[in-house]
Amino acid sequence: MSGPGGDGAGARPEPGKATVLVASNRGPVSFSVGNDGDLHAKRGGGGLVSGLSSVAAEGEADQVWVCAALTEGDRAAARRAPGGRLDRAGLTDASSPVRMLDIDPGTLHRAYNAVANSTLWFIHHMLYATPFSPVFDGRFGREWESYVAYNRAFAEALAEEAAPRARVLVQDYHLALVPKMLRELRPDLRIGHFSHTPWAPPEYFGILPDAVASAVLEGMLGADQLGFLTERWALAFMDCCARQFGAAVDRERMTVTAPHRGTPTRIGVYSLGVDADFIVERAMRPDVEARLASLRESVGDRQVIVRVDRTELSKNIVRGLDAYADLLRRHPEWLGRVVHVAFAYPSRHDLPEYREYTAAVLRTAKQIEDEFGTPQWEPLILHVEDDFARSLAAYRLADVAVVNAIRDGMNLVAKEIPIVATATGGSCGLVLSREAGACAEMAQDALVVNPYDVTGTAEALHAALSMDREERRRRCERLAAAGAALPPQRWFARQLADLTSDE
Repeated sequence: MSGPGGDGAGARPEPGKATVLVASNRGPVSFSVGNDGDLHAKRGGGGLVSGLSSVAAEGEADQVWVCAALTEGDRAAARRAPGGRLDRAGLTDASSPVRMLDIDPGTLHRAYNAVANSTLWFIHHMLYATPFSPVFDGRFGREWESYVAYNRAFAEALAEEAAPRARVLVQDYHLALVPKMLRELRPDLRIGHFSHTPWAPPEYFGILPDAVASAVLEGMLGADQLGFLTERWALAFMDCCARQFGAAVDRERMTVTAPHRGTPTRIGVYSLGVDADFIVERAMRPDVEARLASLRESVGDRQVIVRVDRTELSKNIVRGLDAYADLLRRHPEWLGRVVHVAFAYPSRHDLPEYREYTAAVLRTAKQIEDEFGTPQWEPLILHVEDDFARSLAAYRLADVAVVNAIRDGMNLVAKEIPIVATATGGSCGLVLSREAGACAEMAQDALVVNPYDVTGTAEALHAALSMDREERRRRCERLAAAGAALPPQRWFARQLADLTSDE
């Protein structure tokens, strides 16, 4: 049998080594410490969890998920487990192996908050107020060193856990340097990386210091395969490589060859869809029914506009609320006849920009209530406490869904609402930003808007509310079909299959 760094062709997996690995900042399980000192686990959700589970169900039993310990409970769990392997300490199911990395909290904070979320996220979503930020100084240099160390910890853990010629799928902008680092440690591995965000065009990506921009691109090009949610983001990445260091770009074959490697990296587009069976079943449970009854009592027989978002800067909640107010001013026939149900759940409150944005959302909501509210009519119902069951209840109630993101990798809410509405006998119009990744698949049946155009968004809301019921139903059914076209399990399996498609 070949050693960990050998070719490994035709070899059986080493005992205890994984043939399929996933690396992500956040893992499939998180922990809290109870008052009694005991650890309490909470199962994660989302596409990665269900995707990896589907691989196990299809016989890929030798797998492991590598993630970071993000909380004190996570760190306590990682320290109790040998080598951070939670499954070997009985902290996760033995069929779902997880290695949780106990990275120094200061290093994690600088890598996660200062670089990943306050720099790379802002670059890809084009959120900077450039007269004032960013500022790349000595402090940022130290933060970048932490980001490098954070990525190196993941690369080393993956190298240790992987069987010869294992397939590794690295997730997102937090771990952009891992593919190259892992390639240097384990050249035998088949490495993929997937970006869940948009990718900035070269002019904006060039805001980064040259050394950092090159490191991010070269880090990702250490992979055999890179995945993006839309062709637009994939082409933007390729353009950045060509501009930053003259990489050889083949747009017909969708490959990029970095000067430092010489082997082409394939670029793929994998549009993530919704697990329709799960979300419809979840939307019919008793806790959702109870919240649905409460919402119906609040809105009466009025039409309902729904939005469900985190208070994330890119989600454009304030302009969305401004557009609703503009609708009521421009079309007073809707006064008393429509209610906007808006859920804006907390996000990243350890960053000052996000705290300020949440405050702006609350101020705008109060202005709407003060201007339009009457004793008989509450024009806006705003919730800021995270409640998945209440969100699903709103999905079932929606006549119009609004998704007006400034930029978004996909925005699955745009797919979830039509799926739930159709399956539960309703229908909804979709007002959708042209800058959301979902627009690439759903533009034909959505009302597409410029997210900066408040007046245009108000008119789209009016058109959606005024739409003939039968037309709305037909559009909603087509939107639901598009949203369910590539559920997480198939999205994950396609990437795994493509990693070895040239062998």
